[in-house]
Amino acid sequence: MTQAAQTEQTIPEEDKLRADLYDFLSALLAGPPSRGLLDQTARLSGDSAPMGQAISTLAKLAGKTTEKGVEGEFNDLFIGMGRGELVPYASYYMTGFLNEKPLAALRTDMAARAIQRAPNVYEPEDNIASVLEMMAGLIEGRFGAAETLAQQRTFFNRHIGPWAAHFFSDLEAAKTSIFYAPVGRIGRLFMEIEREAFRMAGQ
Repeated sequence: MTQAAQTEQTIPEEDKLRADLYDFLSALLAGPPSRGLLDQTARLSGDSAPMGQAISTLAKLAGKTTEKGVEGEFNDLFIGMGRGELVPYASYYMTGFLNEKPLAALRTDMAARAIQRAPNVYEPEDNIASVLEMMAGLIEGRFGAAETLAQQRTFFNRHIGPWAAHFFSDLEAAKTSIFYAPVGRIGRLFMEIEREAFRMAGQ
């Protein structure tokens, strides 16, 4: 994941909710959820909208899932013997290979914002969990001033929009996805909402 000087900034409630959802998805995808995160997830409630239904499904599964069970599912999906069912990196989704131009472009934009990979993290920075965490940080102003909507749109269009919805669709449909199927659905729907919101804002 990433590290930077933390700053407290006041942002609109709508943006705080967006950042919270980016952070929540990042936490679920960074590693197998702890019991605490599962319990927090189990307390969520949704409405009748597609996103609300996906959240309700995830909450029910979180209440029934054990740490050992979700760790096994996480490993099957993302680690496996050699590799998991999915490869959650921008370079892979955008070029078919790891450590390609999308990673270099992301590192350039990270350097411009003084965003550094945390010292205990060894995965390439274009992992889905990392780019979602970065987006949350840009919205909330963890890396300096909170970024404008136009700046957020640029980062999204470069590093998230081209591939994240595809990844979340794959996660939703993966053979080994049980707990992670509604995570994929939530992520896919959220990416669609964000893309449309940025498109409307740019008109």
